[in-house]
Formats: sequence, structure tokens, C-alpha cells
Amino acid sequence: MVKHMPYSIIVTYAEDRQQLIVQAVDPARLTTIVAGKLEMPITLDEFDFKLDDAFARRLGAAMFSLIALGQPDIKQYMSMTYDPID
Repeated sequence: MVKHMPYSIIVTYAEDRQQLIVQAVDPARLTTIVAGKLEMPITLDEFDFKLDDAFARRLGAAMFSLIALGQPDIKQYMSMTYDPID
């Protein structure tokens, strides 16, 4: 199995190409870029440390909503549930 170094994930919506671009980046290289920018901590204990389907769905919905704040044209493709599903 290939061993990976720790990395951060960047998700970008390239509106002109209508593509989501996912990049893995060395966290140390992002330090100066993200300093002073919007930060939304997600405390894992609030979710009982369960990174399950429900958590992934809510995280994904939050990420797309954040992208849509800066690039509202993506909203036409969004159709998701934001609240937990029983």
C-alpha cells in the first residue's frame, strides 16, 4: 500500500468548464494563504466521532453551499437535503 504524507484537500468549482477540481496540497504550504480567511471548525465529538454517510452528506452540502456563496451559478445544479435524514 502506498503511504501518503498528510495533505489538505481543496475543492474548486471551475465555472467556465463546469467542473469540480479536487487537489491534495501540503498543509504547510497553505498556512499563509488561509491566514485570516473564513474558518469553519467542525468538532468531531459533536458527531460522536462518526464519519459516516450522514456526516459526509452534511459536510458535502455545507461545502457546496459555501462554494455557491461565491459562485451562485452552481446553485442550478444543487439539489440536496441539508438536515439529517432519519
